[in-house]
Amino acid sequence: MTTPDTQRPRPGSDILRTALRRNVGAMVWGTVLMGLYQAGETAFPIALGLIVEHTLQDRSLGSLALSIAGLAVIITTVSLSWRFGMRVLQKANTTEAHRWRVRVAECGLQPVARDVDLKSGEVLTIATEDADQTADIIEVVPLLISSLVAVLVAAVALGLADIRLGLLVIVGTVAILSILSVMSKRIGASTQEQQARVARAGAKVADLIIGLRPLHGFGGNHAAFRSYRKVSTEAKHQSITVAKVNGVYAGTALALNAVLAVAVTLTAGWLAFDGQITIGELVMAVGLAQFIMEPLKLFSEMPKYVMIARASAQRMALVLSAPQVATPGTQLPAAGGDLEIDCVRYGSLRKVKFRVSAGEFVAIAAYQPRAAADLASILAMNVPPGAYEGVVRVSGQELADLSIEAVREHLLVNPYDGEIFAGTLRTNIDPSGTSRTVPEAVEASMLTDVVALHREGLDYGVRDRGANLSGGQRQRLSLARALAADSDVLVLRDPTTAVDAVTEQLIARNIAKLRRGRTTLVLTSSPALLDAADRVLVLNEGVITAEDTHRNLLAKDEAYCSAVAR
Repeated sequence: MTTPDTQRPRPGSDILRTALRRNVGAMVWGTVLMGLYQAGETAFPIALGLIVEHTLQDRSLGSLALSIAGLAVIITTVSLSWRFGMRVLQKANTTEAHRWRVRVAECGLQPVARDVDLKSGEVLTIATEDADQTADIIEVVPLLISSLVAVLVAAVALGLADIRLGLLVIVGTVAILSILSVMSKRIGASTQEQQARVARAGAKVADLIIGLRPLHGFGGNHAAFRSYRKVSTEAKHQSITVAKVNGVYAGTALALNAVLAVAVTLTAGWLAFDGQITIGELVMAVGLAQFIMEPLKLFSEMPKYVMIARASAQRMALVLSAPQVATPGTQLPAAGGDLEIDCVRYGSLRKVKFRVSAGEFVAIAAYQPRAAADLASILAMNVPPGAYEGVVRVSGQELADLSIEAVREHLLVNPYDGEIFAGTLRTNIDPSGTSRTVPEAVEASMLTDVVALHREGLDYGVRDRGANLSGGQRQRLSLARALAADSDVLVLRDPTTAVDAVTEQLIARNIAKLRRGRTTLVLTSSPALLDAADRVLVLNEGVITAEDTHRNLLAKDEAYCSAVAR
């Protein structure tokens, strides 16, 4: 069944409505408890005014004790309602933020990529900061309502003392909110731009971390660092702009609230001096003028948080509403089977046509590395079928008609730069913990020396991106992972470029032995792997120009000999 998230594009406002709808129960309870808290806060100066009014008249210990008990009830109500109200709201907020983080991550991890112009670092920022700020709407609405309750209670209480005091609070509150709502729009726009620039800076950092080793290798690290400094400086300047806007907003809100409190106090003092209100009502008015500062401050800050949540929701919508680059098929590939490339034209490929029979070990010697990369991308389904001409068939079925998840279980393309994850050697080789061929894969990839080096063996800890492994060890670990998957069809791209010649010879023989009877395609210029293959295809200028065994090609093709002989 299709979820609502994938039925149609999801704008930012729809995301906010979904968040509110899913947390109605928590928000109702939170609103009741926080409203009780604000009502209690506002009732405190009202109670003080009544105590002064009646105690001055009665002057009895009984009235004093009753008054103290009443204040104790109010204080207890304020304390407990705040504690449990914030607990309910923050739990709902945290849960909702987690839901959106999972949803954004799910979009990024789907087999079919989405057509969104964002780097992985930007998506990470959206999945963390923007998800948190969007979920803040769950707290904002109850706090907004509860603050309104406090203002209304204060206005009613002051209106009962004198209608002019009540009207002053209402008119002043409306004026304050009108001014601040205009300012909050500037905050929303500035915040959205800040989040975008911070995300771009995060993406640049991720790119630098991934490419730091090669950057050092050809001396490009300083230019890359200057590029990051520029992006980071732009993010810093935008953050400063947002901080200034927020500062102006907070200062204006505080000043307007103070002006209203002073106006209420002075008006009440003038009415008391004129004898139009009693001393108790004056105490109540002065107390309310002080206590009303907090709900007014909270009330006036809400438009800002609403705009921030809306800006974050709009950024999440960039990921959640982005269309998939291709519509995947639903059929399942047959077990075993062959691999056929039929007149494929894409990138540097020009009408490439060849067939790998079921159980065959074929090597492709690509004279241009770009052609090998383009072919690997097509087989890995990183390129949608509609983006290239020709047809790719697996077990006689067109790739476009097959389910991507099923294809990737059946046909595994091991990338040239396979990622190494933080964990252990074992979890990197067998992430799912279901492979039955881990020992054979370790032996075939010649990873045995790495395992033997450490007392923990396969449970040896590996740092993020394999930082504590050499280039050759990382490459062999990636190869072991591909072999342990034991897929029906395996495509390897340059799996031995970082190992020595002797190890390369052993790995080539081991792959041929371990994969006997399984379809295997290797894109390589390694003489050892080419010699171990049943036959070799020469890919030159985007087309297959020759086909034979490695040794026959060496004997009769000078171009091949000069390209692969070492």
